[in-house]
Amino acid sequence: MKITKIIPFLAVTFFALPVFAEGGNPISHLAAAIAISVAAFGGALGQGRAAAAALEGIARNPGARGDIFTPLILSLALIESLVIYALLIAFQLVG
Repeated sequence: MKITKIIPFLAVTFFALPVFAEGGNPISHLAAAIAISVAAFGGALGQGRAAAAALEGIARNPGARGDIFTPLILSLALIESLVIYALLIAFQLVG
């Protein structure tokens, strides 16, 4: 594994350490971290696929841009709202 891949991981790990210093149940902190990371990863994949499909549809039929753009924005907002719900659940696990 290259060092350029390890450095960002270590930087994030060291910046996240003060979260564990406040006390409480460390398992709930770990569960919250895993929950938000999985949600962010899934949301990013979903947004990428939605945007790719919309761009492919617009590339095949440029006249359908108006018909594709509004549902795309709506679907991206709904995908992002699921990630925000996961963030709220993570805050509930920690608190």
